[in-house]
Parts: sequence; C-alpha cells; structure tokens
Amino acid sequence: MSYYRDFGSWIREQFPFRVQKISIDAGFSCPNRDGRISSGGCTYCDNRTFNPSYCDRHKSISKQLEEGKEFFSRKYPDMKYLAYFQAFTNTYDSLDHLKAMYEEALQVKDVVGIVIGTRPDCISEDLLDYLEELNQRTFVLVEYGIESANDETLKRINRGHDFECCRKAVEETHKRGVLTGGHIILGLPGEDAQESLRQAPVISSLPLDILKIHQMQIIRGTKLAEEYAEHPFHVYSVEEYIELIVKYIGLLRKDLVLERFVSQSPANLLIAPKWGLKNYEFTNLLNNRLKEYYGK
Repeated sequence: MSYYRDFGSWIREQFPFRVQKISIDAGFSCPNRDGRISSGGCTYCDNRTFNPSYCDRHKSISKQLEEGKEFFSRKYPDMKYLAYFQAFTNTYDSLDHLKAMYEEALQVKDVVGIVIGTRPDCISEDLLDYLEELNQRTFVLVEYGIESANDETLKRINRGHDFECCRKAVEETHKRGVLTGGHIILGLPGEDAQESLRQAPVISSLPLDILKIHQMQIIRGTKLAEEYAEHPFHVYSVEEYIELIVKYIGLLRKDLVLERFVSQSPANLLIAPKWGLKNYEFTNLLNNRLKEYYGK
C-alpha cells in the first residue's frame, strides 16, 4: 500500500517511455541577487548544492543537454529526457530570450518536455500565455519556490516576496492548464514542527499538481551559516524529520504528487544536519514508519 502519490509512478503515467530530467544552468540570476529586490539572495541558498557536474553556464543549452544525455544513456540507451531549467530563476529575462532558450532545449533530439524552476514573483501574463500555448505542443511543468507559507519566515530568509505572491502565481499557472509544482523547506529558522504542520493544509489548498519537500540544510558560505554559527538553532535529526513528514503527509490532499522529501548537498558544503543517508535509504525508513503510523 502507498501512503502518498509518488512522482516516479506519476511520471510513468505521463509517458509511454522512461524519462529523466537533465538539469541546465542557462545563466540566469535572481531579483534578490542582482539588486532589483536585494543583493544578498536567500539566506540559505547556494546553487552549487544542486547543480550536477555537467551543468556549466558557459556551455550552450544544447551542449549541456547532449552531455547530460551521454551521462544517462550509458545505463538506459532508450531514455527520453526533460530539459530542467534549474539553476537560479529561470523566467527572469525578456520573453523573447526565454522563448529562444526553451525552444533551443526542445530542439535537442530525445528531449520530450521542459521543467522550469522559478520564483513566484518572476512570472508574467505574457509568459503564461506562451507557456499555455507551448503546453499544447509538449510536456511543460513550472516549479515555484514557495519555501514557507509564513510571511515572517519569508522575510527572515530574505525571500523577497510574500505567500500571497505564491498563491497568485500557482493559481494563474494552474488556470492555464500548465502543470504546477511547488517547493517547500521544513525546519526553516523560527519554524518548529507545529508551525510546519499548521502550514500543511495551507500548502495543500493551492492548486499544485506536484510538491517537493526537503529538510533545512545549513550550507557553508551562506548567510544562514553565519547566523547558525553565531546563534545555533535547531536542525532536525533524521528521526525527528521522519516523524514530521509522516504527520505532514497526512494533512495533504491525496491526489497531490510528492516528488521528494529530502535533498542531499555535497558533504564538503554541508554543515548540518549530517545524516549520512542516501535518498533511497531515507525513503525506506519513511515508508516503514508510515506503515507503523497509519497501519497496513
């Protein structure tokens, strides 16, 4: 028995073949990095923690995709691919330039769709019009960094927008029939387990198709790492985090697809928490606890 709708099963329903995301660094910035909102960026953020080695903004989009394909095709020669615009804010440019980049990715052989990671304050009506049209031709998923439904937290982590901005972006994207994902972090400074559980039904009330969840991680060189060194705050042990996720899942819509529960940062960048678990090991622990908690 499955206690949640997992992304792996869902994505297999969308395509008649195996698909794999290939991350791209297309050279974007963020409005709270380049001075439009601020220059500090989000206090927890370091893009090196999730960019694979083949991502290189000095290479063309096509080149990055070809190298990504080479990386994955050794194991699965018949694989098809989703171009994942992942690093920084992937809608933060002129509409013409965005179209050119997305279309370049879709011209690469065996690329069957795109996934666009962005901020809710960097989406426009014109871009949504284009994505609605693109969605008629290919697979399109827009992922929004929501992070928290608490405005005080969003301010504290220098996010640069409020939760209402997230709600509006998700609703407008959903209205266009475009698949809509959200990303949240559990354990942000100032948020305990009770606060996360309070937020779960709020997040679930958004018309999201897919939700990514991960634990708060303190990354070397970030503003948050400085804060943590000066005034250490609680970060979850793996046992505490599993207990929280088990309860959190119970407060979400059953049709919401859950893509992930943890993120793994490179060991040389990670200050805390150091769990020493691979993703599949965490998932096994979680599924066993779900079985205990909710019964067979």
